[in-house]
Amino acid sequence: MESYYELRHTVGFEETNMVGNVYYVNYLRWQGRCREMFLKDRAPAVLADLQADLKLFTLKVDCEFFAELTAFDEIAVRMRLIELAQTQLEFGFDYVRIGPAGETLVARGTQRVACMRGPNNRTVPARVPEALGNALEPYAAVGVRR
Repeated sequence: MESYYELRHTVGFEETNMVGNVYYVNYLRWQGRCREMFLKDRAPAVLADLQADLKLFTLKVDCEFFAELTAFDEIAVRMRLIELAQTQLEFGFDYVRIGPAGETLVARGTQRVACMRGPNNRTVPARVPEALGNALEPYAAVGVRR
């Protein structure tokens, strides 16, 4: 079993710039999409909690680029849990181009998320829901901080 959650994607023209390579903001969009699909596929109870009063605030994102992607590149966005704290999570993302010659790591990023609850004008930190922690357990990086 792999230690990451994977989202497959084919790059489209709308994700490229005038030069023809993928515009940087799309890597961050793919992080968010990967996280959303993880919730749908592996933690549907958390989706119900989000419809109640749970909020997942993205505190920080980053991405380091190693190679360019262009239209019709096949990629895998692979998400791992880096840290699970009482009220926050940190995810790691590997962006891998998949081609006939094998796999190439083209970028790597992270995302820090805080769990919050309450009405929008009185939102306070909240513990990471047990269902989310349990769903993330198989995707914890080696030596994950808890």
